[in-house]
Amino acid sequence: MPMSRVSLLKGKSSAYLQALSDALHQALVDAYEVPLKDRFQIIQQHEAHELVFDRDYLSHQGQPRSDDFVLIQITAGRQRSAATKQAFYQRLVELLAQSPGLRAEDVMVIITTTAAEDWSFSGGLIYDGVARYE
Repeated sequence: MPMSRVSLLKGKSSAYLQALSDALHQALVDAYEVPLKDRFQIIQQHEAHELVFDRDYLSHQGQPRSDDFVLIQITAGRQRSAATKQAFYQRLVELLAQSPGLRAEDVMVIITTTAAEDWSFSGGLIYDGVARYE
């Protein structure tokens, strides 16, 4: 039951944003143990002064980040193993490279986990940890 927040600089087309959204969701399904119908995302485009990032800090292979930088914050309902997270990170950059064409250097991911009771999916009810799909 992850919820993803994606931040990037303004100026991308709706087709680009859709490709970004689709790649993120597919990577979550493929490598992060997320069901296909579990898709909750917020995509925000920011002015340059509203998204501040160091172009060089711990960048992949020493390549600086570009204006295509995306920051993906994932809030997940349960912990995954380090191996699962690594597989997800790799699958994500692979899919984002295919479409919309992002470089690995421009993808930053932060994962935070929560307890089941920190979620209410509807009806003002606390989530009890049991997934119900129709």
